[in-house]
Amino acid sequence: MSNKKSNPKGNKAEMLDNDMINVPVEKVVTPAQQDTVDLKEYRKSAPLSFSKRNYKMLFIGLGINILGYILMIGGAATELDQFDAATLFSNTRITLAPLLIVGGFVIMAYAIMRKPKIEEEADSAN
Repeated sequence: MSNKKSNPKGNKAEMLDNDMINVPVEKVVTPAQQDTVDLKEYRKSAPLSFSKRNYKMLFIGLGINILGYILMIGGAATELDQFDAATLFSNTRITLAPLLIVGGFVIMAYAIMRKPKIEEEADSAN
């Protein structure tokens, strides 16, 4: 009797396996996979969610906020035993500065929430 064990594949199967290694395999793509978009590719061509107008409005609102806080500063006494009610409770510090601050926040919120129009996207792309 022979000590050799029989191989069910045989030499032909091994040759086919070796031949298939060198042949490129076409990837099968389902219709659901065809609709998907590669995230890296999308980032390169995706429009920004903010247009130039959104950024301008955001910075205008920030500037109005800073102006309001600057107007609110002041009224400090030079000496500890002095109290000047006219500068401490001036109309600028009590009414105008808080209105500017709230207005700045409203403008910034609107700038964030506002969707850019299609015409602006086309202009910013060119």
